[in-house]
Amino acid sequence: MSETLQAADVDAPEADSEGAAETRSSGSAEDLLVQEGDIAGDYLERLLDLLDYDGDIDLDVEAGRAIVSIDGGEDLEKLVGPRGTVLESLQELTRLAVQQETGVRSRLMLDIAGWRAGRRAELAELGRTTAEKVAASGEKVRLHPMTPFERKVVHDAVATVAGVHSESEGEEPQRRVVVLPKS
Repeated sequence: MSETLQAADVDAPEADSEGAAETRSSGSAEDLLVQEGDIAGDYLERLLDLLDYDGDIDLDVEAGRAIVSIDGGEDLEKLVGPRGTVLESLQELTRLAVQQETGVRSRLMLDIAGWRAGRRAELAELGRTTAEKVAASGEKVRLHPMTPFERKVVHDAVATVAGVHSESEGEEPQRRVVVLPKS
């Protein structure tokens, strides 16, 4: 599969630094996010074609970032991988393809086959229930290591429960969320 990804990366359009600078200065932040989504969509469409996978690509802008979703194909689960590891790698490759064309580091979010949306719901529930346990017991709880995306979802969920707060501790890839009672 790595050979296929390299081939897709080679096919990515080369950045024109003057054009990228012009886009950044003349367009709004919303325009840049729409442009990021379009570039990402084109890149991912070429990747799906190379892999001969079916999928519908949906582009959106939400909370100050481009959101790209791929749904519909039966082979798409392979692009998620165990615990989303392949999805995370594809997201990073897509961000790099966008950066190559725009000259700007992208924060775009990629979801495939609804995996990230489902994982977000699971993690929000984990954050809420853990925060409620900590509020009731007064004892801190350390959760298992998580990706930055997963930690953010948990931190956001913990923030909705009174009497507790959360912090991240450790170094990647063993960085984890710790839920503590407020002192």
